[in-house]
Amino acid sequence: MTNGVDLNQEALIAGNDPGGMLKALWNLPEQCEEAERIAQAIDVNFTATEIKNVMVTGLGGSAIGGDLLRVYAGDKAAVPVIVNRDYTLPAFVDASTLLFAVSYSGNTEETLSAYAQAKEKGAKIIVLTTGGKLGQLAEADGYPVIKVPGGISPRAATGYLLIPTIVIMAKIGLLPDAGDEIKDLTGHLRVLREHLKPAVPVEQNLAKQLATKFYNRLPVIWGVSGTTEVVAQRWKGQINENAKAPAYWAVLPELNHNEIVGFEKPENVLKQLEVVILRDRADHPRVQKRIEISKTIIKDAVSGVTEVYSSGNSTLARTFSLTYTGDYTSVYLATLYGIDPTPVKMIDFLKQKLAED
Repeated sequence: MTNGVDLNQEALIAGNDPGGMLKALWNLPEQCEEAERIAQAIDVNFTATEIKNVMVTGLGGSAIGGDLLRVYAGDKAAVPVIVNRDYTLPAFVDASTLLFAVSYSGNTEETLSAYAQAKEKGAKIIVLTTGGKLGQLAEADGYPVIKVPGGISPRAATGYLLIPTIVIMAKIGLLPDAGDEIKDLTGHLRVLREHLKPAVPVEQNLAKQLATKFYNRLPVIWGVSGTTEVVAQRWKGQINENAKAPAYWAVLPELNHNEIVGFEKPENVLKQLEVVILRDRADHPRVQKRIEISKTIIKDAVSGVTEVYSSGNSTLARTFSLTYTGDYTSVYLATLYGIDPTPVKMIDFLKQKLAED
């Protein structure tokens, strides 16, 4: 029991989640399957030979799919995949750019601005949204619109916001067909949710154990370049948005050239850090060695160090195994803090103030 909260009480967890975040997490396998079906029905009238680069423009939960695509395509696509989180687009965007404009709500002002620029530059635009102003503009302008179901938080729509981009790139010929890999992913997620769901007690539930370790601590998530870097970023964001708590992330091997030095002072602050290292079998052998050395350097300075290993056969399954664990962890941490994970009042306040200007 932590903070007087028993994570073995299913009713307590459910009562703390009136927005249905756990339901959305549970439905992720079905979400990925539906996302694939929706994307397969989209007609695209250009081929890989016309594309020199791929850009995903979006913010927050609508951009994380782009980051996952970037890493997934890193060793599969012959063209670069870039993620843009801004009102403006880089100068190189032109008619040879495949641009995914992604906004779950369809009303993200930065994405609407980037969409307008992409149109001016003659980019090959595909819009991914539930509707909103972005969907209306794209339909009026004659661009393909991948319309996914609404009703959940953008950060809970990872399947809807990633899988279609993979399917479209495969259709064009920029990626190998991912049908079998998506099938493997959804099957593995169905297995994982049986281990992470609220009915599984703390003693057998990794997500609940991690939430307990994070309670009243500062989570620091380490990922690895080319494998788990985006998942580390995702964990950080999910803890921020779901548990309304601070968290930080960094990436190996880069952190061995700066952050690793910062584990000496101040000692009282360092003792509040709970470090999680995300690991995957595809991590570079030298990075695996770096992880072992880094653990030795920091273990006595921080509150604790936990390694979480990916599971599954395919790249997508392994990536989502870690993502899924982090998602559940953040919701259980929200339970420990007595906070409804769904509302994001600070973001809503920000948007309101921006709208008033």
